[in-house]
Amino acid sequence: MLTDSKQVQEAGSILPAPAENSTAGERKRKSPNRHFRLFGKDYRLIDSLIGLGFLAPALILGIIFVIAPIVVSLSYAFTDAYLLNLSTAKWNNFANFGTVFTDPKMWNALGNTCLFVVIAVPLQLGIALGLALLLNKDVKGNTFYRWAYFCPVMLSLAVTSFLWMNLLNEQEGLFNGLLMSMGMKDPKNFLGSDYGMYAIVIVSVWQGAGYQMLIFLSGLKNIEPALYEAASLDGANKWQQFVHITLPAILPTTSFVLVTMLIGAFRLITQPMIMTPQAAADVNGRETTMTMSWYIYTQGLTYSEVGYSSAIALVYTVFLATIALTLRKVMDVKD
Repeated sequence: MLTDSKQVQEAGSILPAPAENSTAGERKRKSPNRHFRLFGKDYRLIDSLIGLGFLAPALILGIIFVIAPIVVSLSYAFTDAYLLNLSTAKWNNFANFGTVFTDPKMWNALGNTCLFVVIAVPLQLGIALGLALLLNKDVKGNTFYRWAYFCPVMLSLAVTSFLWMNLLNEQEGLFNGLLMSMGMKDPKNFLGSDYGMYAIVIVSVWQGAGYQMLIFLSGLKNIEPALYEAASLDGANKWQQFVHITLPAILPTTSFVLVTMLIGAFRLITQPMIMTPQAAADVNGRETTMTMSWYIYTQGLTYSEVGYSSAIALVYTVFLATIALTLRKVMDVKD
């Protein structure tokens, strides 16, 4: 009996502290000096301060160079602000927006931009997916070809535009030289009103397809090979495997690529500005390579109409956001 009592005492000495003491310790750890509650969750103050310290540089730069310009632009959209004398800007309510929807040059720029999008986006998407399918195999030289197709992406748009402008030059361009050596009598003005936008499409697709190719490759790598093996055993050919296995599996990737490509295509400005500095006007005076981003830039900086330029930018932003959200809804991709 003495032994049993001693064992009980020893056991009691190593038992955890009473619940009351544990609760007191927990309250101490959650003291107001060290914790705070936000949206129903407890946070350590020191961890939060450290996190804000890391976030502060990017947050400050974002406010100065992103948020503040957006707010200023929104305010200018409702004024008659003139670049050379912004201090005299006066509110004109919605007068700028009335001008936007009746401006024939704006509609011409929007039409040119939509033409570029309709041609370039499907073409670039198809080429990128095709290259990804070809390179999604363990074959000799695979790494080299991936690097080769991605090389144009590493070049800036300005460098790419200058390169192709020289290649397509009417007088001394390489392509005209080849065509003339094959019997063509007169050189073609590839950057003129008839072919200018199509030349810009070719340059843009050549420069950007490699980036989308890598994104598609990452999506294809996530597909289980066993699915293709099972489909082959069931008698499915390559096309059926592509339609029923590959496409559904890369639908989220395709949605991401398509949305980013659309936004990038609607923001087209560098290539036409460099390759066709005169906007390639046709016989009727219509600028066939003038895009919306370039028109906004021209109105704001060339003609100094900051208020009107800001109004066009606001309308165009709403237009792009509507397209992007509608596309995501139609594709019904689950993130």
